[in-house]
Amino acid sequence: MSQSRHVPVMLQRCLDLLAPALQEPGAVVVDCTLGLGGHSEALLERFPEVRLVALDRDKEALRLSGERLAPYGGRATLVHAVYDELPDVLDRLGVPRVQGVLFDLGVSSMQLDEADRGFAYAQDAPLDMRMDQSTGMSAAEVLNTYPPGELVRILRAYGEEKQAKRIVSAVVREREKEPFTNSARLVELIRAALPQAAKRTGGNPAKRTFQALRIEVNGELSVLERAIPAAVESVAVGGRIAVLSYHSLEDRLVKQVFAAGAANTAPPGLPVVPEQYAPRLKLLTRGAELPTEEEIAENRRAAPARLRGAERIRESLG
Repeated sequence: MSQSRHVPVMLQRCLDLLAPALQEPGAVVVDCTLGLGGHSEALLERFPEVRLVALDRDKEALRLSGERLAPYGGRATLVHAVYDELPDVLDRLGVPRVQGVLFDLGVSSMQLDEADRGFAYAQDAPLDMRMDQSTGMSAAEVLNTYPPGELVRILRAYGEEKQAKRIVSAVVREREKEPFTNSARLVELIRAALPQAAKRTGGNPAKRTFQALRIEVNGELSVLERAIPAAVESVAVGGRIAVLSYHSLEDRLVKQVFAAGAANTAPPGLPVVPEQYAPRLKLLTRGAELPTEEEIAENRRAAPARLRGAERIRESLG
């Protein structure tokens, strides 16, 4: 069962970052990306007084982690929601402010392990990639229907794929013969489209295209753009937020939100900084923290992880 294999990334460091905010009885911590419940279980275990609210858009993940967290009874509330819906979820639960928020933005390892979801490029599967399979367009629909220019933009922006034009012209040529349905055909096409030099570096040549499609299909960056500021707003003064991201686009977004919150926005030259200009956040990490070499050796999925943390030090005014 994939639960036993699933090792949460940078678990100890996440718990240590959030710990100072979770000591009070009745503290509420939100796991915005429940997945298989590894981080959530550790939070409930380490902080026996804390109440957990956990979100996931994937119903199968909620079912599995529900079994895993059952021993904690009423301390855990699991909600089917995308993480940018956090303010509504807290509203419905009557929780105005929380003490801790954790995001782990990697695709749940369950989704990578499940062949029929089409996330993995290592095995053949239907090209779906939706985290919530009850809604939205699949990856196959994106490949088969988007205009070429739009596909190039997605591969460049979300996959950081330098060969986007070559790949897209091959896709467009092939989709006219027969629409895409499965991942193996796409992987083969990418291998054939890339120049030799590009194939020699950086693992599976399909990796960047699959990442780009996954981000597009799930609206991940636009969701994140709404979710991180909303999460910061939901944290009480003295509360903390920790975010694990796995590629530079996500990390840049988190960095920008945290940096803006930690900035003094007063016009230059004021002898005293009025409160509305004072920083609302204190950064808890110097830049992004990386996993240790030992952790990467134990869990290769940790390799690209970047962790940033911040503490809420002031209410927003106005």
